[in-house]
Amino acid sequence: MRVLVLGSDTPLGVALIRRQALSGRHELVSMSCSACRWKSERQAKKSIVRAKSDVVVDLRIDFAGEGGPQIQELDLQRCHWVAKACHRTDATYLYVSSSTVFSGELERPYLEEDSPDNEEVAGRLLARAEHIVADVCLRHLILRFGPVFSSEGMNLITRLLGSLRGGDSLVLDNNLRGCPVAADDGARVLLAVLDQLGTGLEPWGTYHYGSSDAATYYEFAEALLACASQFFEFSPLAVQLERETDELRSLNRTLDCSKIRNTFAVRQIPWRSAIGDVVKQYYEQQQQE
Repeated sequence: MRVLVLGSDTPLGVALIRRQALSGRHELVSMSCSACRWKSERQAKKSIVRAKSDVVVDLRIDFAGEGGPQIQELDLQRCHWVAKACHRTDATYLYVSSSTVFSGELERPYLEEDSPDNEEVAGRLLARAEHIVADVCLRHLILRFGPVFSSEGMNLITRLLGSLRGGDSLVLDNNLRGCPVAADDGARVLLAVLDQLGTGLEPWGTYHYGSSDAATYYEFAEALLACASQFFEFSPLAVQLERETDELRSLNRTLDCSKIRNTFAVRQIPWRSAIGDVVKQYYEQQQQE
């Protein structure tokens, strides 16, 4: 299939292109985030039509609320333009969203049928973007990921390692539990979905994917620091991880992933199995710079 990737320079986009190059099953057309900053519907429509793609994968705001650029009202308008163009050209719109749409109030993992209830700005805007996609384009898939991490771009790994290398003392949430997703694992999931779409499957709707092991930001940073100590020299006095006050109420943004497993045969992978390779890649990139 021919696939247009919007946001090809995001952590997920870079991983998707790299992984697809190894498999060669689809033809990817890349469009960076800057190239997607359309000022009008006409510009957006022209980009979609010219690509002549079977599927549009929208990764532009997959990391909103996770350390990347914050989603704006204009981003929602652009989602509307893309959705209309996909609907008119009969292309599938695969829109990547985030578990940030949920408040974390539920004790159990969130199902696709649960209503987005995060009243914070990022959560409300992401939920509105999802509603636009579902309302405008019939052939749509909304894929919510847990927090995405990578050695590239602005995300959990690069923010935390940048602070640790600078000798900062980090104070991290130990009350919000979620399922981080390595960018390469997210790319694996996206390709599995694309493979099934290529067989003629029409599984329109919303799906969840998160890693198989949940963690708080504090627990994630602990594992990250243990891996990073193999590559970077940290002063025990300079690097300090501190928990947020224990008085905070426990929150849970884990995602139930049974629907994507049953529909696309996608199995969950633990984030801890990927963090060593991601830290090594980050270290090598820093050495080159």
